[in-house]
Amino acid sequence: MKRRILLVDDELAILLTLKAVLEISGFEVETAASAREAKSKIRSSQYHMVITDMRMESDYAGNEVVHAAKKAPYQPAVAMLTAFPIADSVVESPNPDKMLVKPMNTSDLLRQLEALLVTHEDKKRKAEQGSPEYAGIPAPVVSKSPASAKKKAPAKKLASAH
Repeated sequence: MKRRILLVDDELAILLTLKAVLEISGFEVETAASAREAKSKIRSSQYHMVITDMRMESDYAGNEVVHAAKKAPYQPAVAMLTAFPIADSVVESPNPDKMLVKPMNTSDLLRQLEALLVTHEDKKRKAEQGSPEYAGIPAPVVSKSPASAKKKAPAKKLASAH
């Protein structure tokens, strides 16, 4: 199964170059040239990852895309591309999973995206299994049911009989 990526950038040269690099590396890539188009695609399709430029039709357009991706029920990994990492760190961001600074060496980009996909899928899997440290929620209070208490009682008797 090919991993699907939504690539969002208003600069056509960057969009097409990154799309080609990602497709050569085995990804299925859809593109969007604005935050509005990206948000529509996020709602109508599913992606393993969303990669968005920070500044497009406005300085906050990338944040809108990140926010939409974070709200999507299928929980894609989210990376933000920026040419201005210092200035953008001041801007309030909805916390992408990864900040990528452009221009970037192709092999570095692919390595970082692969690592992000692996860690993101691992976090999603652990959250689905109820690991609270990955779900971002406090640990639930677990009370032992009488059935589980009965299962442990014979083990204690066996251990004390030796």
